[in-house]
Amino acid sequence: MVTPPMPSERIVLYGAEGCHLCESAREVVVAHLRARAAAGRPVAGLVDVDIHSDDRLLRAFLETIPVLAAGDARLELATSPSKIRSFLDAALDRALDAALDGATPRGEAAS
Repeated sequence: MVTPPMPSERIVLYGAEGCHLCESAREVVVAHLRARAAAGRPVAGLVDVDIHSDDRLLRAFLETIPVLAAGDARLELATSPSKIRSFLDAALDRALDAALDGATPRGEAAS
């Protein structure tokens, strides 16, 4: 089986230290990324951002953490495991489709 390329997409989890909802969301994200990798599906890196590190982030996300972001897509109040998995699948598969659309097969010139 050929492993699909890793999209340049990264997943950002906005949260706060000590937030049990954020920790639960992180566990779901990590488990789902591992499952995707094991199935040969594309994955991306996970970046944790503490909203207390920036006043703008604190104002934007204080009442909606945990927040997942990938590119322009965002999932606020990311507390449902099924919604988290759906969000990740959509974001990563969209990134893979975009990467494949821009790829030129070896030996062929781009038009």
